[in-house]
Amino acid sequence: MGTAKDHGLPAAQRLRRSREYLRVRRAGRKIQTPNFIIYCLVRDSGPTRLGLTVSRKVGGAVQRNRVKRRLREFFRQHKDLLPKNTDLSVIAKKGSSEAAYREICVELLKAFSANGRARS
Repeated sequence: MGTAKDHGLPAAQRLRRSREYLRVRRAGRKIQTPNFIIYCLVRDSGPTRLGLTVSRKVGGAVQRNRVKRRLREFFRQHKDLLPKNTDLSVIAKKGSSEAAYREICVELLKAFSANGRARS
């Protein structure tokens, strides 16, 4: 039986500093879905990295954490389908906590495929 640490994202696959988030939002391509705003910035090399922003507009701590868990799980399960060498900043919109995991998967996969895998 694995531990919770087995399911975490390594530091190399996360946006960690505010300047990284700002760079992606300023220079990246914006994709809007019903529940999320996604900024994508293609880099020269390195792993695809994920940054999440889930504000109190989404709901209380339980709802915000649920959205973050679902987004991280989507990222882990669909890493091969996501654009390579890309920083992704995902902002949850109000109401995103009501979406089922399956709905989130369909919505995000559709967004990435419709936008040429989010490449600029």
